[in-house]
Amino acid sequence: MTFDECIEKYYIDHNYNCSETLIHAANEYYGLNLDEESMKMMSGFGGGMFVGETCGALIGSVAALSKKVIQSKAHEELDTFRPQIQKCVRNFKEELGATACKDVKPVHHTKEKKCLMTCKLAGAALEKTMKELELDH
Repeated sequence: MTFDECIEKYYIDHNYNCSETLIHAANEYYGLNLDEESMKMMSGFGGGMFVGETCGALIGSVAALSKKVIQSKAHEELDTFRPQIQKCVRNFKEELGATACKDVKPVHHTKEKKCLMTCKLAGAALEKTMKELELDH
C-alpha cells in the first residue's frame, strides 16, 4: 500500500481528521510503532486546532517526522533536528501554498471530499521530506 492509499484509508474509511489521518498513515507506512491510545493526542490539532491556525496535517507530519528521528529529546539534537523540521515545513508550504488551516482550506477543501486533498498533499510533502532525509523505508 502506498502512503497516499494509507492516507485515503484513514481519512475516508476511518473518518479521522487531518492530523489524526497523517499520524495514523505515517504510523502504518513508516513503522513508527505508535499505539492507538497514543495517537489520540493528535485529535485536537484538526482544523488548525479548530480555530484555523497551523494546519493539522502539517502538525501530524511534524509529529511523525519527530517520532522517526528523535533519539532522546529535541534540545539534545537541535543541530540536526531543527533543519529536518524546517525542511518538513518548507516542503508542506511549497506543496500547499501556506501552513495555516485558514489559508489552506479555501484552496484545497471541497464540500464532497472535505480535507482529503489537503491530507494527500501533506502526505506528498512528508514523503518528499523523508526521501530528502533518507528516512523513507
